[in-house]
Amino acid sequence: MTLKIGVGAVPVTKEGIEYVVEAERLGVDSVWVPEFWGYDALTPLGALAVATDTIKLGTGIVQLGSRTPAMLAMSAMSLQTLSDGRFRLGIGASGPQVVEGWHGVRFGKPVQRTRETIEIIRIATSGERLAYDGRTYQLPLPDSEGRSIRAAAPPVDVPVYVASLGPANLRLTGELAQGWIGNTFFPETADVYFDEIAAGADLSVKNLDDIDLTVAASVEFTDNFEEAAQRHASGYAFTIGAMGSGKSNFYNEAFTRNGFGDDVVEVERLWRGGDKEAARARVPAAIGSGTNLIGDDTQITERLRLHKSAGVNTIRANPQGATTQERLDCLGRLLDLVATVNSEV
Repeated sequence: MTLKIGVGAVPVTKEGIEYVVEAERLGVDSVWVPEFWGYDALTPLGALAVATDTIKLGTGIVQLGSRTPAMLAMSAMSLQTLSDGRFRLGIGASGPQVVEGWHGVRFGKPVQRTRETIEIIRIATSGERLAYDGRTYQLPLPDSEGRSIRAAAPPVDVPVYVASLGPANLRLTGELAQGWIGNTFFPETADVYFDEIAAGADLSVKNLDDIDLTVAASVEFTDNFEEAAQRHASGYAFTIGAMGSGKSNFYNEAFTRNGFGDDVVEVERLWRGGDKEAARARVPAAIGSGTNLIGDDTQITERLRLHKSAGVNTIRANPQGATTQERLDCLGRLLDLVATVNSEV
């Protein structure tokens, strides 16, 4: 297996597009454009499809519920055609705060919504007439004037990647998706995620090797490992304290399955109590170092080996740097280390 490097980017400026163009020149395999509650993930990929030639173009991720499945299929067909087959549709359920607060769509049954969205996209992009009778979506709408329609665009293959953290959604990823968009990933406990994905893959008569397993990691070359690890860890305080409600936080549940349950409870308590500085300081440095690539060449090379041996296909890297050039320098240094790891027997 060859370990590949992708990059996360928000290329909505000329400088952002140039960064991706340079990343492609360095040999980066893919770029993943996020979507939160500001810029969308799809529009920038249209610009990148024209500005680049070889790099794969992925959404990392588009939020389900913000668009109908048919609209997602239409966007995917457009981008796949513009990019000559380089587009990857990364989707995810997000959370109730964003879906219900920003988009005004009920969050209920996210795993079912994910399943139905993938199945509808597959029908729409295959050239078949779109007819679907699900729990979340019915197409055409019953008792309506709607008709079963075939896409006016030619059929096209759209690889679907799912951002999943919980066991049920991980199994769904293995069953239906071509790729996984992973976060809060520790290679030492990869089985927390990969066992569930593999179980889902078994349902579709495939195995884990058939799934493109991608994980996110910030990259920082430094001689002060301890300081950097704690600094990166403190950034997770917002994720732990604010990226969920009192009822649910998928990230916290994932951290708990990775062995940080007591830490998560305390960080969340401090954050929700208003002591955000204490919450940041309370996040264990092991979370910062375990989910990222931090240290000198030797330390980062060892982390790369762990990712590769765990079965990771692609690391979606976020190179650190105050300027674009510094980020590119960091990226180039990382790619040299990856080449070394890939050359090892």
